[in-house]
Amino acid sequence: MITKRIVLHFPQRLVDKPIVYKLIRDFNLEFNILKAYVTPQEEGLMVLELKGKDEDYQKGIKYLESSGVKIQPLSEDIIRNETKCTHCGVCVPICPTQALAVDLITRKVNFYDTKCIACEVCIKACPTHAMEVHF
Repeated sequence: MITKRIVLHFPQRLVDKPIVYKLIRDFNLEFNILKAYVTPQEEGLMVLELKGKDEDYQKGIKYLESSGVKIQPLSEDIIRNETKCTHCGVCVPICPTQALAVDLITRKVNFYDTKCIACEVCIKACPTHAMEVHF
């Protein structure tokens, strides 16, 4: 069983199609929608957590790609700009998934992109604008 967080970019022609439904029906995948911007007549964006057998996951990803959906790992979209970060820790208590945590030895803030759900709360809270989203 694997669990991965991915970002789907839907072209305008697919926004009204049951793409995500087929992941359940045809590929036995569980999903959790973490974020979605889907508007008729525009490109759509969806952040999903997909869970299932590795073989089913790979087949589901191939289906999405063959349908014209652009896929990328969530970790490519939420980044911390290391030159801007002062490790002040303002972001740590507001992160709902503990993707941001203070190292008890170095007192620096660590960012664990695999825990991030792209809620963007840290982006609003960061006084130096070190957390960035690139959807």
